[in-house]
Amino acid sequence: MGEFQSLYAGRLWSIMSWDQLSAFWRRIDPATGWYVYAVGEAVPPAPAEARDVAAFIERVDALLRENHRHDYCSIVYADDLERPSFVKIYDPDNLGVSCGSSKNPPLPGWILSRVPPEDLKPPRPQPENRRRWWRSLFP
Repeated sequence: MGEFQSLYAGRLWSIMSWDQLSAFWRRIDPATGWYVYAVGEAVPPAPAEARDVAAFIERVDALLRENHRHDYCSIVYADDLERPSFVKIYDPDNLGVSCGSSKNPPLPGWILSRVPPEDLKPPRPQPENRRRWWRSLFP
């Protein structure tokens, strides 16, 4: 199993509250070589520019807060909450059972990774509204 797959299938910690999510985003240095991968889109060949990572974090945070109208977060997971190198972000419009108690949990919507991602081969294309949202970030 490669490094990406080990991180993807490994133990991840949930970010439970919106306050924790705000603090978590501040611990990600956009300039440290993050790959930004929208599952269902082409796998990025190189880490994103720092400004693109920062824009993604800002925009995905707004999307999560707008579309996941609960008093808790619990749809962002990381390998380390203090010094993350791998982050799974579930799309609030495609949650299913994201906690892993299902035999076939949904794929995350987006992944931030310090290692090159691999194509997760989703069974169907992302909804067109999400594809438009992604393309507005990374035209």
